Amino acid sequence: MTTSTKIVALLICLHLLLLLHAAAAASTKSRKPCKQLTFYFHDILYNGKNKNNYTAAIIGAPAWGNHTTLADYNHFGNMVAFDDPITLDNNLHSTPVGRAQGLYLYDGKNVFNAWLSFSFAINSTNPNLKGSLNFAGNDPMLNKTRDISVIGGTGDFAMARGIATMSTDAMEGDVYFRLCVQINLYECW
Repeated sequence: MTTSTKIVALLICLHLLLLLHAAAAASTKSRKPCKQLTFYFHDILYNGKNKNNYTAAIIGAPAWGNHTTLADYNHFGNMVAFDDPITLDNNLHSTPVGRAQGLYLYDGKNVFNAWLSFSFAINSTNPNLKGSLNFAGNDPMLNKTRDISVIGGTGDFAMARGIATMSTDAMEGDVYFRLCVQINLYECW
């Protein structure tokens, strides 16, 4: 191998090492969210007695369950559809800025767990809060906080991507719960 060939090979290796170092540094660099939002949504499960104010209903139950009471054994097998009000604070009677619409499926036989798929349909008087955000993911409900994916959106949130950190803000038995959802969007258009 000639000296000039060795120098070219050395320069190529050096260039590749610099590229790998830059890629590694970029992957460890923390990204800042392009938009941060906090919402509360209020879920009132139909229990056979609250027909005037429920926002969620059991639409699937295991063989031993029914459609007005969640099943025993971590509610395993229950599926609930919901159309819950979204507020900017934790007061159920605050003016809603939209609706949380979707479903949750209790999928943990031995653990209290659900799988969520829902949208925030936001129709606020704020001109920068119109559109929808779509979410999907696992919800280990006994954890103080849990993350689910923001997988898209429309309107002011077109093609949004990010993480929603949820925490249970209030719970009254199996009939009512309120979630605080802190949204960090990392892709905003």
